[in-house]
Amino acid sequence: MDVMKMPADLPDVSLNSNAELVLKKRYQRKGLDGTPIETAKEMFWRVAASIASMEKNYPSSPFKPKDLARTFYSLMTEYDFLPNSPTLMNAGTELGQLAACFVLPVGDSMDEIFDAVKNAALIHKSGGGTGFSFTRLRPKDSRVGSTGGVASGPISFLKIFNTATEQVKQGGTRRGANMGILRVDHPDILEFIRAKEREGDLNNFNLSVALTEKFMQAVENDEEYPLVAPQSQEVIEKLKAREVFELLVRKAWESGDPGIIFIDRINRDNPNPDQGEIESTNPCGEQPLLPYEACNLGSINLARFVREKDEGVEIDWDRLREVVHLSVRFLDNVIDASEYPLDRITETVRKNRKIGLGVMGWADLLYQLGLPYDSRRAIVLAEQMMNFIQKEARSASKELAKERGPFPSYETSIYKEQNLGPYRHATTTTIAPTGTLSIIAGCSSGVEPLFALCFVRQVMDGEKLTEANSFFVKALHDQGCYSEKLMAEVIEKGSVKNMDFLPEELRNVYVTSMDIEPQWHLKMQAAFQKHTDNAVSKTVNLPNSATQEDIYQIYWMAYEEGCKGVTVYRDGCKSVQVLCTGDGNKEEKKSDECRPMDRPDIVYGFTQKVRTGLGDLYLTVNEVNGKPFEVFTTIGRSGRSITAKAEAIGRLVSLALRSGVHVREIVKQLKGIGGEHPVFQKKGMLLSIPDAVSWVLENKYLQGTTPSSSYKSLSKTECPECMTELVFQEGCFVCPSCGFTKCG
Repeated sequence: MDVMKMPADLPDVSLNSNAELVLKKRYQRKGLDGTPIETAKEMFWRVAASIASMEKNYPSSPFKPKDLARTFYSLMTEYDFLPNSPTLMNAGTELGQLAACFVLPVGDSMDEIFDAVKNAALIHKSGGGTGFSFTRLRPKDSRVGSTGGVASGPISFLKIFNTATEQVKQGGTRRGANMGILRVDHPDILEFIRAKEREGDLNNFNLSVALTEKFMQAVENDEEYPLVAPQSQEVIEKLKAREVFELLVRKAWESGDPGIIFIDRINRDNPNPDQGEIESTNPCGEQPLLPYEACNLGSINLARFVREKDEGVEIDWDRLREVVHLSVRFLDNVIDASEYPLDRITETVRKNRKIGLGVMGWADLLYQLGLPYDSRRAIVLAEQMMNFIQKEARSASKELAKERGPFPSYETSIYKEQNLGPYRHATTTTIAPTGTLSIIAGCSSGVEPLFALCFVRQVMDGEKLTEANSFFVKALHDQGCYSEKLMAEVIEKGSVKNMDFLPEELRNVYVTSMDIEPQWHLKMQAAFQKHTDNAVSKTVNLPNSATQEDIYQIYWMAYEEGCKGVTVYRDGCKSVQVLCTGDGNKEEKKSDECRPMDRPDIVYGFTQKVRTGLGDLYLTVNEVNGKPFEVFTTIGRSGRSITAKAEAIGRLVSLALRSGVHVREIVKQLKGIGGEHPVFQKKGMLLSIPDAVSWVLENKYLQGTTPSSSYKSLSKTECPECMTELVFQEGCFVCPSCGFTKCG
């Protein structure tokens, strides 16, 4: 695809080390050997030029494409604004699919179901994430008229979608991500709520239950509510609403799954009810969409809009207004530039022209202003900030409607009915996850508080690098408190909240996610939701000590405060603990029981032949999610005793892998065990069967590096790409270092 020539005087790009790593790994175009064939500067110009070139379609535009390309380039490279990942990856390339969020319908026939599987694969291949509602599917064991058989139900098809996703890599960079939704009045709702009880099941899906107003009223009044068969609208049975709600709470307490969305509230804000009901959202829940609809997103970095004044600092509202208007123009052009994977999606997107402008760097903005995240002043500012952005985004949309025409379905929208338009877009604002984008921009993620003021990043040679929030470090220097010893203590404790030797103001302002009481998380989400067209992606992080009653109150508060959904995560609620603080040498935290993952019905792997002093060892390693899951060892021409020992080693290694032990720990334990018949291999001597097993695992998964004795195994979930501990925020596990995310 032709992109206008890059000007010779274009400013260079300033990158921090993390941003440089993320761009090279995920965004810069690569050759056949996987190495980047463009610089970061060329990448940003590719995107800016491709999006600005859409101006040629509108003769009344006040911008020339080349001038606007320079403006868009500055907008991104100064980190005032960044579009969603598919735009950065694919703009100006042959693939050309620029949207992040899609929703596909799942109908109640085999043709419709497997059409959805196929279409999802096409979307994942192009870099998008998909949402589905399985509510139209008839319940398990109900009769199928065409065959005389019985239906297998939504959960069985969820598993098929999950397996299909496993096989498709998104744009060559990441696996696809899905949202699966079922209405609370579907007859299979109890099975759905329990669908992720076993860790590893439906690993490519986030799940949410769509709660109705009638259900919530039944919970409040402690009444029964009906379960309705979707194919016949027949009431199958009735359940106690409060008991179902308590089951939702219990499962969220146990594992964080499923989340909840308030489906009637979402549909009250549906700008195009004539096109049908909104049934589902994208994978992280912030973008409700109609079937066959997509949306492109972008985020403004609020940390960039603080200016110095004689009496302190203030928000630069005038510059923010300018950036909002430019960002809306950028996202409108993305709709025209994008090549969608299905004609039906192209038609729906260009009929409604939804965009989702959001924010990142919120915690950094509060740090600069000296406002505690968990304070009334911060909540008031959040409402003020998002009200301003929403009003200016709508103003920009109106200006574009005058210049280019309103979105084609405007005449049948609620805006026309209420005399609110015309607008260029059916929606303009969304608060989306910004894990990778915020690494590029060097700011805090979305509207989340920081998960930690400092964290330790593992690099591939085993070295540990300390990453610290720049505003926190500056505050320490300004207060005369900075020292390496203090930083080490912050890493160890994860917070400064209880460090009484530090100034009280500093301890109050520099709070982290776990310092903040749950109701403040919810109040912040609700404050942004009041002035957001779509929804807000945010996680209510809870300490391990949080009770089911705490989560019950959070869910109810989300309902009362006007949120469109909520995700909670209780620290340590899974058998594999997720933390992002500490240096890896302290005592590990585990749940009471470490239960091995169940084996999927289908796994894939490899078999390697290794010559040992006792005969040829055939080592089969099967994988789940690209990681070793089980090992089988067979050795030829040996006695039954040797065969039994080889089998025992395989079983124990498999048990360790399925229980969450990292391959490094296994290699560390097996490597170097001596035997009676060592044998030379190409890269050294193999001393025994266990030594041979370690040799295969090390060379396949550790690239020959020596495992560190201080490596964490059971207590943390680590990034599979850079070994930094993953963080649960914005509804997903994300890596604060390299941008890896389990939600695509």
